[in-house]
Amino acid sequence: MVLVHAQSTDQHSFDKVIRPLSKDFTVYAVDCFGHGKSAHDPSLYNIVSLGDALVRFIEDVVGRPCALLGHSSGGLIAAYAAGKTQLCELLILEDPPFFSCQGERRKKTFNYLDLSSICHEYLQGPADESFVLFYFENQYAWRFFPEKTREKMRPKSIASARKFLQKHPEKDLKVPFWPKTALAAFVGMGSYDPRFGEAFYDDSFHCGIPHEELLSEIRCPALFMKAKTDWSDDGVLFAALDEDDLAKCLGLISDCELVRFDCGHGIHIEKSRDFVSAIKDSISRVR
Repeated sequence: MVLVHAQSTDQHSFDKVIRPLSKDFTVYAVDCFGHGKSAHDPSLYNIVSLGDALVRFIEDVVGRPCALLGHSSGGLIAAYAAGKTQLCELLILEDPPFFSCQGERRKKTFNYLDLSSICHEYLQGPADESFVLFYFENQYAWRFFPEKTREKMRPKSIASARKFLQKHPEKDLKVPFWPKTALAAFVGMGSYDPRFGEAFYDDSFHCGIPHEELLSEIRCPALFMKAKTDWSDDGVLFAALDEDDLAKCLGLISDCELVRFDCGHGIHIEKSRDFVSAIKDSISRVR
């Protein structure tokens, strides 16, 4: 099984599920370009370069039929690769942002208003602090706090984050009283290149390939894991994709099983046992 992480994190995002998965699979967890220990080269921050590299990894390193799992943007990359190699026997899509992150629609999504825009803003400035701290200071999540609570909590939390990063620059961010599920977004962020987020901000990541084309080239069975869908009052999508997007995905992939999870975007973090169980059930179905 090959695991492809979401943007801004790295292979260690999957640490919670690797051990239970390894009881049944030989597990490979990769770092995408711009993340972890992989090349930090903006010319590679697109679905073709990433997808072709993943195909080479599967064919040259794994060398046998495998299950390929991609979370969020990793799901886009995994879908591209699944359409290019005969060795993918099952494609597992963990809440990927099909259709919603492409074109003008991307501007009304949480990812665009949060990570993508923060990356863009960071790159426009003097960059006199780490991206991790800059992201923590400016993340969209602050808007979810009541104003009085935010005014009281934000400066103290930022000060705690700054102190932690000064003392432990090599570690993933920890902030007292900050939700564990929210801190999961910071796993591996210390080695994340914000120019990767810029590729989603300016829509260059997709290389002009419509997601309809990407999905129609998938020939292997697929498992689609869908997290909750929420909207803001002003129409911002607080999810990877909406129900209409999901219906299009299921219509374009010829053999696709759907499993829903009552949780946020990081299904493998919030619902790890159900996540592993769904994978094992799907593998049994395919075989």
